[in-house]
Order: sequence, then structure tokens, then C-alpha cells
Amino acid sequence: MTEPSGDRSNKPRRPVVVPAIALTALTVIGITALLGGLNEAPDEVEPLGQGAVLDQGLYDTKFVESRVRVERAQNDFDEDKRFLEVVFDVTNKGDETLPVGLPPEKLEHAFTSTTFAGSLVKITPAFDRDSGPFAFALSKGDETRQLHPGVPSQVILRYRLKDGQQPPDKVTLDVASFELTEGFNNAELEWGMVAEEAGERSYLPVIKARVTLPVKKGGTS
Repeated sequence: MTEPSGDRSNKPRRPVVVPAIALTALTVIGITALLGGLNEAPDEVEPLGQGAVLDQGLYDTKFVESRVRVERAQNDFDEDKRFLEVVFDVTNKGDETLPVGLPPEKLEHAFTSTTFAGSLVKITPAFDRDSGPFAFALSKGDETRQLHPGVPSQVILRYRLKDGQQPPDKVTLDVASFELTEGFNNAELEWGMVAEEAGERSYLPVIKARVTLPVKKGGTS
């Protein structure tokens, strides 16, 4: 969860940069110690696995599982379809109904999204566009593409597997989070993805957690 702060600026967070003049003032021993410290610094991205629960600010999310799902042909003119699915339990903590959304096609475009699937900013291994993704929620057994405030929903992210394509052994998700900040044109608080500057008028999402799920195989529907 994004730590609360008194700073309500509408600008995305900026990474800390050490001034070059400060580095040149260090002694040889100091530089060696500094570099050693950087090499030994732990990864700030939180590693999570199956069953983990993550507070994304705007969403409470449980990473349920990843699986292969087979949809059997309904008639002689149809064919079996195989999908790789990633399953989440998601609760929208905002005050408005929001779309389930889709993962971003490009990382640099991700920060504009406030949808749940939009926070899945990188998925490994990558799938080609013909495979999807498709994303929907289940409400009382029916498919929907909306997440209502305060209502727990199961969300499914799905990719179609081609004939003969073997599913991966695991799926890794880089997941972003959201925070309340002042709007650009007013002081009203709005949800926005936590991001940092990555060049002139460019922002990249800050990765809150990296989630790795083993892929279960053999499911049918």
C-alpha cells in the first residue's frame, strides 16, 4: 500500500538522484563502499506468490491462481479451445463503478489507467496480439466488465493458446498501485497510478509487487 503522505502534489513521484558533485567529493574508500552498498541493496519490488493479497490503493487484490482452461466444442462444427487464465479476487475500494480494463500494450502508456487490469503493467511470458488478452469479472455466474464499489469480484485474465502451443510453467506479473492526488484542474482528490518521471513529459509506473504463479494444467469447462 502506498504510504500516506502530507504531499498531495499532482505530479508523479520522482526518483532520488545523487548530485554528481557529491560523488566526486567522496574518497576512494568512500566510493568503494558506496558501490558495494549499491550492489548489495535489496530489490525494492515486493516478490509475491500464489494466494498473496496486495493492497493496491484503489483495489484489494488476491492472486488466486494461474491455470489452463479447456472449453470443449459444442458441436461438430466447433473445436476445443484452450486458454491460459490468471484468476484474481478483486474489490474496488473507490466510490465509482470502474471497468475491468485490459493490460497496457506499452509500458509508457500504463500510468494513465485507473482500471484493475491496467495495473498489470508487464506479463511474462509475453503473448502475441492474436492470443488476447481478454479480461472480465464474474458476478453471480455471469460475465461482466465492471467492478462495483465494495463488491468482491473474481476477475479472469485470459489468453488463447494456439494449436500445439505449450503453456508456460509459470506466469510473472509486474503490478502497479494507485494513490489519491489532487486533480490537474482542481483540488479535488482523484485516484491515479503511482508513477515516476522517465524523461520529458514521460512517466513510468512504479512497480509495487512482482507476482509469480505456477500454471496448473488440465482444467475443463
